[in-house]
Amino acid sequence: MSDSIRISVQDGTCEIRLDRAPVHNAFDDRLISELTTALDAAAADDAIRAVVLTGDGSTFSAGADLNWMRAMASASEAENREDSLRLARLMHTLNFLPKPTLARVNGSAYGGGVGLIACCDIAIGVEGAKFSLSEAKLGLVPAVISPYVVAAIGVRQARRLFVSAEIFDADEALRIGLLHQRVAAGELDAAVDRSLHFLRKCGPLAQAEAKQLALRMAGMAPDRAEAVDAENAALIARLRVSAEGQEGLGAFLDKRAPRWAAER
Repeated sequence: MSDSIRISVQDGTCEIRLDRAPVHNAFDDRLISELTTALDAAAADDAIRAVVLTGDGSTFSAGADLNWMRAMASASEAENREDSLRLARLMHTLNFLPKPTLARVNGSAYGGGVGLIACCDIAIGVEGAKFSLSEAKLGLVPAVISPYVVAAIGVRQARRLFVSAEIFDADEALRIGLLHQRVAAGELDAAVDRSLHFLRKCGPLAQAEAKQLALRMAGMAPDRAEAVDAENAALIARLRVSAEGQEGLGAFLDKRAPRWAAER
């Protein structure tokens, strides 16, 4: 049994649904652990041909859970590094999963939610969804998810969105490559089914090799990715305990503007 996700398997497709709708499917340590375990199990199951990742309710994922953020704001740098490494393992597992993965983006995604989308092979989202890499507003950076987001949207777009933390819509997500397809909410399931139809026509070994081929040609080897994960976990841990990170997190949790925004 799981508190944070729901898993269903039908016709060789494993759907993993983030199941924290009251908090907009926000990340906490339990969701990260359960989702990583579910992905590992799907990877090891020969009966599963594809994985669909989606959210419950009207949001795909709002990023970090408030209580989780509050705990990390008061944690040590070492504790923050270990926490970030757990999130990094989740993203790494999803990105290098030896099965086709499809993000069924049922609503808005922020922070780590954008990272999950970027890690999937196919991303189909609904009109009206909003997206943001909002970490800079908190005095932080999207460190752990950065390799996957940069791979999805390119360095030029990532530079803009990393430093501005601006909100963008589904049309822009489609234009820059975060989404492969944008559809009306009522057409989402049909669009997902159509993609799964084509995936089922391909050989599973060929799909696994083709996925690794594309990643390898882009310079994303698993061993190198693990080294980058460690570097990025150390970076975000350092920033979380820095004066600016503490001010940004504190302001967010207190629902006030940080000093650098209040001064303007």
